[in-house]
Amino acid sequence: MIGVIQLIMGILRMGFLVNFLSHPVITGFTSAAAIIIAFSQLQHFLGIPLPRTNQIHEILAVTLHNIGAVNIPTLLLGVTGIVSILFLRRWKNIFPSQLFVVVSGIMIVWLLELDESGVRIVGEVPQGLPSFSPINFNINVMHSLLPLALAISLVSFMESIAVAKAMAQRHRDYKLDSNQELIGLGAANISGAFFQSFPVTGGFSRTAVNEQAGAKTGLAAIISAGLIGITLLFLTPLFTYLPNAILAAIILVAVLGLIDISEMKFLWNTKREDFAMCAITFFATLFIGIEEGIATGVVLSLVMVVYRSTRPHVAVLGRLPGTNIYRNIKRFPQVEQRDDLLIIRFDSQLYFANVEYFKETLRKLEEEKRASLKLVIIDAASMSSIDTSGVHALKEVIDDYKKRDIALYLTGVIGPVRDTLNRARIMQYLGEEQFFLDVSEAVAYSEDQKKKPIKGYTLQTLQ
Repeated sequence: MIGVIQLIMGILRMGFLVNFLSHPVITGFTSAAAIIIAFSQLQHFLGIPLPRTNQIHEILAVTLHNIGAVNIPTLLLGVTGIVSILFLRRWKNIFPSQLFVVVSGIMIVWLLELDESGVRIVGEVPQGLPSFSPINFNINVMHSLLPLALAISLVSFMESIAVAKAMAQRHRDYKLDSNQELIGLGAANISGAFFQSFPVTGGFSRTAVNEQAGAKTGLAAIISAGLIGITLLFLTPLFTYLPNAILAAIILVAVLGLIDISEMKFLWNTKREDFAMCAITFFATLFIGIEEGIATGVVLSLVMVVYRSTRPHVAVLGRLPGTNIYRNIKRFPQVEQRDDLLIIRFDSQLYFANVEYFKETLRKLEEEKRASLKLVIIDAASMSSIDTSGVHALKEVIDDYKKRDIALYLTGVIGPVRDTLNRARIMQYLGEEQFFLDVSEAVAYSEDQKKKPIKGYTLQTLQ
């Protein structure tokens, strides 16, 4: 069911859902997930029992409680594995350091019989491949499982994409196709269903190890799968003495490289809102869980999109002395302003979620001009679209200004917005002569009109 859902999502090109995973969210999630995975390996690295959990505070509490039971040979093996990987990578990056420590670890445990000293090993690996099994379709079971299948489909996709995005950020030449990822996950889950597979997704620790080993393309996964198949069929006895500490060392080296402290510093110095999103996602993942963390990140991204669009940037413009250039008065304090003129630039689409903010901002700016205000110019060059709520809000503003004998000009209106205003008959209602290409043209027109009475508004109603 999960495979079918993901395959359909991919065919319908619903990969756009990844757009709700912003860069700060990915940074916070990957860094926290890396720490969780690293701490989850402590049981193998130290040779002590730990709970199976994704909540780091539980892992730390049990680790500290059992710190006296650390197995020294296990710890030495793990430390040696980490040092060996780092040394070999520095010596020659193309050297298969992970494979070397695996073979060395097996030989050391076998020769010194460290498994008898408490060093935990992989032990006997069941030989052979899983058998084919047809699916029994039961409508009642499918109906009861549907909500869970939908949840797993979305969460596993988001988790997989989060890992993929983290890798793409480290390799600028990588291109991520979210729809193709959905199709791949769906196909994998559908085929796995015939072999008693768990629902699969992109593995965080395995991806990190794969990347550390130098994998560049999907061929690495094909080779890996082929070797696993050969191993399960013929080579499982060779891995009996593989110490868990060595596997933990490989994962620790891989995932710790994904903790991006420098990016967190960049977010802090550049935009505190983005840093807050990163921090909240980080701590949610760290203390609540990986799935919950990525869900928190998606919700945060949505909230920030809505918040920023409902309270967009609005600039009051003035003329730079000796020019016809108009700039934000807060950034260019030397600009000139007329007492009877208010020029604003609304840097967003005008739609149902921000029309009240639009009207309230106009009211506040008008109050600063008081009774001297005779003309308002709205620079709409940054207004990408307008919906019917925005149209009604604009008409309310026009009617209000008409009652108070204040003229309204619109400048820089782009084609799609102009089309909507034309269809809504706002252009005719306001007067086509009060639409201008830019602010300087509108101001020049207003100065000409000061020599004669301001032209009144058409009293026709909107059809």
